[in-house]
Amino acid sequence: MTTPENEPQWERQLLEKLALAMLQEQRVKRRWGIFFKLIGFSYLIAVLVLFVDWGGGSEKLVNGKHTALVHLNGTIASGGDGSAESINEALRSAFDDKETAGVVLRVNSPGGSPVQAGIVHDEIRRLRSKHPQISLYVVVEDLCASGGYYV
Repeated sequence: MTTPENEPQWERQLLEKLALAMLQEQRVKRRWGIFFKLIGFSYLIAVLVLFVDWGGGSEKLVNGKHTALVHLNGTIASGGDGSAESINEALRSAFDDKETAGVVLRVNSPGGSPVQAGIVHDEIRRLRSKHPQISLYVVVEDLCASGGYYV
């Protein structure tokens, strides 16, 4: 029978066993850590996919007849949100939708370029004559001056 006193390197073997056991524990701990991090990351991705609007709001939210809402906010000028191009695009989209029962143009504008306001005005007149069955209502929120009134 061999005892620790009889073996010449028993201390070394004991230290190797302890080191291997510690290494094995570290591996298990690291694997569980990776597992839980992956579960947490997967949960985060699932929440993002479910709650983020990836379509940018361009898809229809309702089926059937509805009232379209078009916003005219800020100064009416080319190259911004208050440009004739962006407003006319929104108006065309609202009027061309087969399910639109009416259009509400919500204005909050201190005015701006008379040329841009004139382009929007002309487009509204064209769309009204093209779609006489669709009602158009203009609602002033806070301010409707100059070009906003002309629209």
